Amino acid sequence: MASQAPSAPPPPAHLPRIVAASLIGTTIEWYDFFLYGSAAALVFNKLFFPGSDPLVGTLLSFLTYAVGFAARPLGALVFGHYGDRVGRKRLLVLSLLLMGGATFAIGLLPTHATVGGAAPVLLTILRLVQGFALGGEWGGAVLLVSEHGDARRRGFWASWPQTGAPAGQLLATGVLSLLTAVLSDDAFVSWGWRIPFLLSGVLVVVGLWVRLSVDESPVFREASARAEARRSAGTPEQPPLVSVLRHHWRDVLVAMGARMAENISYYVITAFILVYATTSADVSQQTALNAVLIGSAVHFAVIPAWGALSDRVGRRPVYLLGAAGIGLWMFPFFALVDTGRFGYLVLAVTVGLVLHGAMYAPQAAFFAEMFATRMRYSGASVGAQFASVAAGAPAPLIATALLSDYGSSTPVALYVIAASLLTLVAVAVAKETRRRDLADDGTGTVTASSRADAHTG
Repeated sequence: MASQAPSAPPPPAHLPRIVAASLIGTTIEWYDFFLYGSAAALVFNKLFFPGSDPLVGTLLSFLTYAVGFAARPLGALVFGHYGDRVGRKRLLVLSLLLMGGATFAIGLLPTHATVGGAAPVLLTILRLVQGFALGGEWGGAVLLVSEHGDARRRGFWASWPQTGAPAGQLLATGVLSLLTAVLSDDAFVSWGWRIPFLLSGVLVVVGLWVRLSVDESPVFREASARAEARRSAGTPEQPPLVSVLRHHWRDVLVAMGARMAENISYYVITAFILVYATTSADVSQQTALNAVLIGSAVHFAVIPAWGALSDRVGRRPVYLLGAAGIGLWMFPFFALVDTGRFGYLVLAVTVGLVLHGAMYAPQAAFFAEMFATRMRYSGASVGAQFASVAAGAPAPLIATALLSDYGSSTPVALYVIAASLLTLVAVAVAKETRRRDLADDGTGTVTASSRADAHTG
């Protein structure tokens, strides 16, 4: 069990720079990842699977989208292992380069009309690289902030990297919305879709400049020094993943369960909605994109507020509120979308994302606080990313298949509700973590700065 003493806060000017570096990096990585999801719903079925029925082509397009999730657990294992051994910062730089390079390359890909069956193969390979990079990004970004931050406001500060998801969604959807507004459908399908992917190259340069300017986590440095001293004394150290599975397997299962409703609901609200609204509610692509755009802006704004609330009342109560709320919202959500009216569509997406934020905001601190320092990157990443294979990866695919088979939104709503029930059970059996000290290295030892803060606090 981790110690209860709070870690000493860094100098006031230091933490905002760490937060900015994590936020900019996660925004760029999520921009790349979500851009693919939006393109999969809008154009990839025509460009890479042109011989299929439109809905079947969309299913195949979402299948390549799901492949990226399949690579995320591998990224979590590799980045988690080395992130716990050599540090958070180096791995975050590598993840940004991999993600940005793969996204830029997608913008240069030949389509099925040019190279035939090789086009979807190349697309799938680059999607795998995206997934691998994102599997390692999330854990490092939230830990860099959590391990620098003030324990009393950890939920608030750690929620800022989480805003990278709606910020990336906002940026990706905004660029696509602008292009679909100014270009004809033929021009967008012909060449306009490439622009947002190529833009990733510029964003990566900015992200690297900011990310390279920050320092490594002081909690990690001190834990690493103690681990090196133990190795010098002849005490062997287990690989991080082995330690996670031996000492924290229950926490991994809790994290996976907690992710189900959060992950599935998000991709239904932001990715599947682009299919459902345009095919079943007779809404234009532009209208659907604008609704997601507005909802993502509100989502960005409310995540820090939910994170701050988790500092006051605990991670579990806020998370449970979000899980219950998203389950209850699903039937009203689809009823509002079915009206085909823009205002109701915005309301449906926005309320859904606000409730999603109640799960997503405390998740960063919640997962980080479950694991000791020398296995934290591995534990948080494995718990989060292994769940994505069963949750976010097939969510648009399952939702589209249910719509195709039943011609109704009811099975899709029940699918999200089932995920919400699973998350409610997982979080209900978890222990509250908000007062845990991140300086614990798994041996009951904490940093000197943490002990000093405990005496003065």
